[in-house]
Amino acid sequence: MRFGWGLRIALSVFLGIGIPAQAQHSPVVVELFTSQGCAACPPADRILETLADRSDVIALALHVDYWDYIGWTDSFGHAQFSERQKNYARARGRSSVFTPQMIVGGLDEVKGSSQPQVMGAINHHLGMQLSQPRVHLTISGEGDGGLRIEADAPDGLDYATDVFLVRYKDSETVEILAGENAGRTAVYRNIVTSWRRLGTWDGGGRFQHNLSADDSDEAVVVIVQEQGFGPIVAAGRRR
Repeated sequence: MRFGWGLRIALSVFLGIGIPAQAQHSPVVVELFTSQGCAACPPADRILETLADRSDVIALALHVDYWDYIGWTDSFGHAQFSERQKNYARARGRSSVFTPQMIVGGLDEVKGSSQPQVMGAINHHLGMQLSQPRVHLTISGEGDGGLRIEADAPDGLDYATDVFLVRYKDSETVEILAGENAGRTAVYRNIVTSWRRLGTWDGGGRFQHNLSADDSDEAVVVIVQEQGFGPIVAAGRRR
């Protein structure tokens, strides 16, 4: 379903956390733009649920707010997530967005309810992995309960990146009482609650950032993305 609003091909490399890259698969970031008020979205939500616990995928549900007008306010919806989706569209020269949409690796746009398209894009990105990734990303625990984030590119990068910190809750059940999905009880997974930029990194030297300890039990994801809503070149998660 489309709403009015106003690729270049790139190779992206994804990296998880904790152990040497040679010993693990790099996770592919999948962003689902969805809404509790969208009748076409439940099949996409179920596909995301099948991806939520995979170690080689970081599946994120970003609930948009532009469906709220139809009679049901999405309890997870944020204007910021709607704007992120619109920025992807702008970067690709488009004037419309739709739900459900999945963006894989910051690069490939697919219909979120089409399992063949979703899995094809994920497998394509997994197949593009290099034996020696260009970006090394680690998220490690500090003695005070905080986290230390470090990224480096041994060969350097020829573009600037944004480094994002994302938090999500594992699951929540919602009874939808109005709108297109009225009467449906839905289980949502990997619900993004916050998305903020930690800083920019030019790919030279080492990016470092320390996070103070907090009481949140939500998962933490770090994403390094080429500026201008380009490919995601590194990602890691700590639950």
